[in-house]
Amino acid sequence: MKKWLLVGAVGIVLYVIFSSKQVELGAGVYAPEEPKQELINAATPFQHKGFKVKPLAEFDITAKVIRREDYRYDQGAAISPMDLALGWGRMSEEAVLKHINFSQSGRWYRYRYQSAPIPQKEIETHSANMHMIPAESWIQDDLEGISAGQVVRIRGKLVEVSKDDGWKWRSSLRRDDTGDGACELVYVENVEIILD
Repeated sequence: MKKWLLVGAVGIVLYVIFSSKQVELGAGVYAPEEPKQELINAATPFQHKGFKVKPLAEFDITAKVIRREDYRYDQGAAISPMDLALGWGRMSEEAVLKHINFSQSGRWYRYRYQSAPIPQKEIETHSANMHMIPAESWIQDDLEGISAGQVVRIRGKLVEVSKDDGWKWRSSLRRDDTGDGACELVYVENVEIILD
């Protein structure tokens, strides 16, 4: 019995160590630029994994990964298996992020703090929860290699996805919105780790 308790305890410790991998880069703003976005007019929808995908805007972001959450069982998981909470500007600075507690669940990104290290509005406008739609299987593999703390560049399109049964999921096209509908839905055509 003691042997199995020891094996279980070791398993739990290893799970905690490897499932909470956090990259630390040190002082500095690692993603100073705002995300780039260009609206697409009269885009032609296309099929992807049984969904209709309508491009809304070209999108290019370099940001620090604040958190990552994988999804398998919700309605969107078949097309978007992962969310990345991303920060840019001072929200890519570890000296700021260490004063904020972050969480992700149910496709939401949440944060709380005792004393705001930067103005609340700046936290809202320089971080976002983004739903990742890998365009290819190799892009999904690359996304699965991403860890919190890394700086990544993601290029693709902000999109709306729908199904024949009427289900619809639409990306936000703004960085200053909050709450329901404020997340970006990103059809990822290229991803690279800039710093890790």
